[in-house]
Amino acid sequence: MTAQAPFWLDPQDARYRFPDPGLALREPNGLLALGGDLSPQRLLAAYRKGIFPWYNEGQPILWWSPEPRAVLYPDRIKVSRSLRKTLKKKLYTVTMDQAFDKVINACAAPRQNEPGTWILAEMKQAYCQLHQLGYAHSVECWNNGKLVGGLYGVAIGKVFFGESMFSRETDASKVAFVHLAGQLHQWEYGLIDGQVSSAHLTSLGAEEIPRQEFLTQLEHLCEQKSVAGPWQLNWQFGA
Repeated sequence: MTAQAPFWLDPQDARYRFPDPGLALREPNGLLALGGDLSPQRLLAAYRKGIFPWYNEGQPILWWSPEPRAVLYPDRIKVSRSLRKTLKKKLYTVTMDQAFDKVINACAAPRQNEPGTWILAEMKQAYCQLHQLGYAHSVECWNNGKLVGGLYGVAIGKVFFGESMFSRETDASKVAFVHLAGQLHQWEYGLIDGQVSSAHLTSLGAEEIPRQEFLTQLEHLCEQKSVAGPWQLNWQFGA
């Protein structure tokens, strides 16, 4: 009998193997595996295969690869008329990798009309470790020295895997994202992973592509060497 998703990942398996993403469940969409751990090696192995962790408190670690996949291309970012007006006002200063811990803590804070958070303490610890290793990065949006928006994600090769964003003032997260996309385009990145489509991502130009097409692009782009230098030094946008 052929095994079916969700598959069990042995936390003691040092090879960090994942099942074929094409075996993920249709409902809930993309659930592929459970278990394992959040070590840097396992997380990086997962991203390279188009898989990411998402789970709530009290659940085991759940691993997902949804169909279709929401993606954004750095050279196709959509800037609405209202967002363009916000950008022209230069209300915010945008930096990168200046406050990763503050950004992930802000992303983890409960949202309006949403109970709890999926960015649990062990998730924050895992991504802070990836940041220390040079894989996870944050974009910060400031207003008069106060952090008002931002996002974080993981960069491998020429792919940026977006994880979460937050906004405390009008368009703050979108401003951070537009600047990120511009810099990624300059660095010749080919893809931004948005995981699952949302109204927020769609407003920025996200589109859905078949999972297999996404995986094919990953296989190519993750192996390419990025031209990016030290991100925290290369990034500084003044108000």
